[in-house]
Amino acid sequence: MSEPRQRADVGTFEDICDAATRTTGLTDFGFADAPGHEEAFRVLVEDLGSAEAGLTGVGNYFMRSQVKSSLVARLLTQARFTEFPQHADVVIERPIFVLGLPRTGTTALSRLLCADPAHQGLEMWLTEFPQPRPPRETWEDDPIFNAMQAAFREHHITNPEFMGIHYSDATEPEECWRVLRQTGKSLGFESLAHVPAYSRWLATQSWTDAYERHRQNLQLIGLNDQDKRWVLKNPSHLIALDALLEVYPDALVVMTQRDPVTSVASACSLSAEATDGHSTTFVGETLGRDQLGHLTRQWDAFWQAREKADESQFFDVDYRGFVQDPVGTVGAIYDAFGLTWSQAAQDAVRRLDEESRSGPRRPAHQYDLADYGITQDEVRESFAR
Repeated sequence: MSEPRQRADVGTFEDICDAATRTTGLTDFGFADAPGHEEAFRVLVEDLGSAEAGLTGVGNYFMRSQVKSSLVARLLTQARFTEFPQHADVVIERPIFVLGLPRTGTTALSRLLCADPAHQGLEMWLTEFPQPRPPRETWEDDPIFNAMQAAFREHHITNPEFMGIHYSDATEPEECWRVLRQTGKSLGFESLAHVPAYSRWLATQSWTDAYERHRQNLQLIGLNDQDKRWVLKNPSHLIALDALLEVYPDALVVMTQRDPVTSVASACSLSAEATDGHSTTFVGETLGRDQLGHLTRQWDAFWQAREKADESQFFDVDYRGFVQDPVGTVGAIYDAFGLTWSQAAQDAVRRLDEESRSGPRRPAHQYDLADYGITQDEVRESFAR
């Protein structure tokens, strides 16, 4: 196994922009029309370079690559917006957003909803390289798609424990924080590093501009599939429900719920596994406090926004009931929102449910809250709402 790559520092915002430009040959980031997005990246990069982040050589390389890939995706998207101006006319009607705390079943539920032939999800490779979705039978001919699949295969071999936490490949519907991070506003960055200054800045910002670009990406990617309903999934939508409903006023919101002790412990474990060796500060209790703080803020923000929204746009899913009857849960969602529960949809959902019970997609995740200096009582008190 090759040694992980390292860097002496993350670099400056300008330096990373130059690297993204060299990679793509493109120069228009679209910041002129979105100064808040540029500010977000600047605040993030500065915080990543601080002593508080405590990044190691490996962490510098990894976090720089995270920022660079976000800027590369932004450059590519900006070019596609110009290439396909008709994307702006695409209507997105009653999209389904699946959200909830980590490990509450959001991934499994969203993938079952995406199985319906009448639905479309946001495939991993298209979040990284946005474009109008090509016909599925052509994907293996795309060098970018093949490179991403090869990278996932290698990751699963070298990190088998991570596969049990969150299985991914280039074809899978993925969380749309990968699209949001094009704006520099993403809770994903907070899950990968100790960036308190960025977190404080982000807490004061509106997310509306981030969701406007999110919508543009969906219009672009779904240009060839305009007859299909979108199914999106991202636990961090909790923090920005007000902005989400402003940009998608007819959204259908499915919220999964489970004992928050499990959610917080799992979120800590996932962040620790993903960033092992990346930082001298984002470990143990600091990591635990960060994650508990982020998740409780998301939780409180969601309920404050929901109290002002139309309750008919929401459907709550209890994790235990979902595990006992996944297909029945999906059917109940269709009934609640008046969607067509066709035979084709039922067959596809049942087939995927059966496949998911074994093989690489079968969940296998172990974690202990005590590893992060947090008690169960403390978690339950934080989520008392």
